Amino acid sequence: MKRILDRYIFREIALTWLGVTMILLMILLTNQFARVLGDVAKGKLPKNAAFDVIGLSAAQYLTVLVPIGLFLAVMLALGRLYRDSEMPAMMACRVGPAGIYRPLMWLLLPLALGVAWLSIVGTPRALTKIELISAEARREADLASIEPGRFTIVGPDRAVVYGESISPEGQMENVFLERQVEGNGVEVVVAKRGEQVDSDDPNTRMLVLHEGRRYEGVPGTAAFRVVEFLEHGIPYQLPGLEPPNPRPRAMSFARLWASNELQHIAERQWRLSVPISTILLALLAVPLARSRPREGRYGRIAIGLLVFIIYFNLLSASKAWTEEATISPALGLWWVHGCVVLFTVVLLALQNGWHRRILR
Repeated sequence: MKRILDRYIFREIALTWLGVTMILLMILLTNQFARVLGDVAKGKLPKNAAFDVIGLSAAQYLTVLVPIGLFLAVMLALGRLYRDSEMPAMMACRVGPAGIYRPLMWLLLPLALGVAWLSIVGTPRALTKIELISAEARREADLASIEPGRFTIVGPDRAVVYGESISPEGQMENVFLERQVEGNGVEVVVAKRGEQVDSDDPNTRMLVLHEGRRYEGVPGTAAFRVVEFLEHGIPYQLPGLEPPNPRPRAMSFARLWASNELQHIAERQWRLSVPISTILLALLAVPLARSRPREGRYGRIAIGLLVFIIYFNLLSASKAWTEEATISPALGLWWVHGCVVLFTVVLLALQNGWHRRILR
């Protein structure tokens, strides 16, 4: 009998979780797809990298969607059982909280392990890969992003480039270029033609201009030097592929663990908090889902969403407080989890009469 009920409860929760998570994931990926298409249209991202970015974004979203999806799935599945009077019938067969938590653990433990991997390893790797794709796109799109008849800022030194017309092969006609040079100087170049060529240094490219003039000097003074040329090469530095100091969110967990900086401690605790919150939310959903047969269908869901919002807002606030040294790193985000554990135990005690046994 217990095995039949366990399989029934497990199937109800698992199917509901799958449906809720897929719906939420599709909504978020649709929004991300629109943003990625916008970047592709603007030349900020190569077309062949669009689906890579969307797939990597899914890994980030799942670290939040799995906990909220499981929380809502437990509340929806158990809420239906209470509403259809199936749960009271199970309780009459002496199915208590343990009889609900047992099949829930079959789903909860694998999901918590998966979320732990995503939070600690998967998401930082995905963020690093997305940043690498974006950096490569910036390197390739600098001069490729120049539109005919428009002034465009390119390169780390923010040079202003204008081409009256650009052929499909990248040949520019009637080129104007302005950039800052050492000190307060400025260099202005006008040429009949120009194109981009690779150099021996993979981090440097050359903008080769033909038949033009080069003006160099300090604005506001008469000391300008004018040079006519048949061919003039201007090197410009490509954006770096790897930032020297990656964001804490993109850092490896080993690097965070070895650091005593407050930002790194807060990020470390946040990554560990995601799988912990997955477990605690699922455990909390069981007493929160308890309702009367005639109670409104979505009343408990509204309460559950409010609890979830408060929980994650407190985690976010505690992370910020830890970074700013407002609270001790030893307290960090852990006090929020402690409050949720206490709240869950109090609810279970009140619903199952444990407090009466203790007071006797």
